[in-house]
Parts: sequence; C-alpha cells; structure tokens
Amino acid sequence: MQEPYRVVDVDKAIDPKVTPDLEGPLVDEHMGSKEKFWYRDREGARWLFKHPRENTGEHWAEKIAAEVIVRLEVLHCDVELAIFDGIHGTVSKSFADESQGQELVHGNQALAETVSEYGTEEKRFRQSDHTLENICLALERWTDDAEESKRQFAEYVVLDAVIGNTDRHHENWGILRTRTGGGWTRTLAPTFDHASSLGRELSDEKRIRRLTEKSIDEYIGRGHGGIYLSNSDKRAPSPLELVRLAARSEPGLFRPAISRLEELDDDSLRELVNRVPDDWMSSAAREFAIKLMRYNIETMREMM
Repeated sequence: MQEPYRVVDVDKAIDPKVTPDLEGPLVDEHMGSKEKFWYRDREGARWLFKHPRENTGEHWAEKIAAEVIVRLEVLHCDVELAIFDGIHGTVSKSFADESQGQELVHGNQALAETVSEYGTEEKRFRQSDHTLENICLALERWTDDAEESKRQFAEYVVLDAVIGNTDRHHENWGILRTRTGGGWTRTLAPTFDHASSLGRELSDEKRIRRLTEKSIDEYIGRGHGGIYLSNSDKRAPSPLELVRLAARSEPGLFRPAISRLEELDDDSLRELVNRVPDDWMSSAAREFAIKLMRYNIETMREMM
C-alpha cells in the first residue's frame, strides 16, 4: 500500500517571528474566488493556503493535479494538502522570489498590452479574446525565448486535458520576470491553480450514475475551458477538444507533450489518486477521477 500524501499543519508551519505590521503571517489574497491567504513558514518560504468551496473536492483535485504535473515533468509550483484551524485545504509554494527581484505578470496584463482592446480583470471568464493564438502572441512579446515558452504552454494545455481543468482563464497563467543588472529576464511562469478538475464539483450520486452509465465522455465534452479558438465563439471548447484541434493545427507544439502521456499508465494513475488520505476523498470520487484521466489520456494518444 502506498504511503498517503503528507498533510501540512499550517498553524504549526507559520513563522511566529514574522512581524504582523511588516508583512504578517496572514496576508489576504484577492485574486480568484476561493478564500485564501499567504503566510511565511519557518524557513522563510511563502505559501498560499486555499480551502475548497463547500461540497467540492477542490483540495484533493489540486493535489492530484500537482502529482500528475510532476510525473509529466511540467514546470510547476509545489502543492501539499494542508489543514488550517481545522479546515482541510492545500498550500502552494510561491515561485516568485521577491528577494531576488522576481514578479509575476498575469496573462490578462500581458494580453492587454499585446492585443488591442483586450478586456482584463472585469472579464475573467468568457473572455473570447483569450485565444490560443493571442496567448502565443503575448508569449512572443513578453518572453525571452518565445518558442520554448509556447512549447511549455502547450504542455499546460495537454495537462488541462488530462485532468479536465476548465479554469485556465487569463489570470491562471503568467510571465515570471526577474530583475537583472541589465533589465529583466522573462519566462513563462510555472503552471498553477488546478482545483477545477477531476469532477471535483460532482456529488457521489452523480459520479456513480456516470460511472454506471459509462457517460464520463459526455461529462468531459460538456466542460467548457477558459481558452477560446476564435474571438467569435460564444463558448470555449472543452480542454480535450482544444488539444484535438490545436494538435491538428500546431503539431510541432502539441505532439511532444502528448507523447509524454506514456508516463501515465493505469497503475500510476491509481497510485496518484489513492495516496490521498482516506478521510479526504470518497471511493466514488477516486474511481471517477481515475477513469476521467484514463479516458482523456487514451483519447489524446489516438491523436498521435
């Protein structure tokens, strides 16, 4: 039996020496829709605690997604299961080291300075200008190695398809800038925020019904993502459909990412899911998550 994932006790992890009026151990985070805060641990690292929306599995979805990312060797931030004040959630380690002059430029900021009349925060969702083409234009303008950045972003898109992540809106990716003596170095930031995946919002009753009826494919197809194909589209395609269409138009970017899915066989999927502690995730949620990923991976392998 595999050892369960560790669970961070945030109450004990917070550095008690941090002076509240300088930074404070708890700093509210306003981006996004879930309750969250930043804190510093005893080694000085910054972590973001998030707890899931009521009646969802956003915490275990975030952790499983993070372990899938590690297996695929995609650029990422560290994520752990965590408890704060008795509340189950996750903690994500900051990848922007402010002491080294690093800062995160969110995708909406980069797109606003790249695409004419691009809407920013007021249209986080259903922003039809948030297309794969415009994202690539922003990466060409904002990163030092555009081809490498586009290749990495293709890995993020394939990852989203594996886990059914429907939340890749324009604040859920960004550019990491590092100040140097001669100005800035600019790279695509590690992928982050994958809680909207793996059927985390479903009740066990609905999961069991879809497992029994073998209708997971229907559920996957109805999950509209955050990246559009065209700004004239009323809805974004599902993450899986986006990969299918993108792999056809940009095979050089997407086929390498799809080929790495060989790392995710049935045994590894079960291991990644079943390491979630028993009291965090139901058996129906586990089986649904495994079969969702299996279906998505098999479908993408057929695209090769």
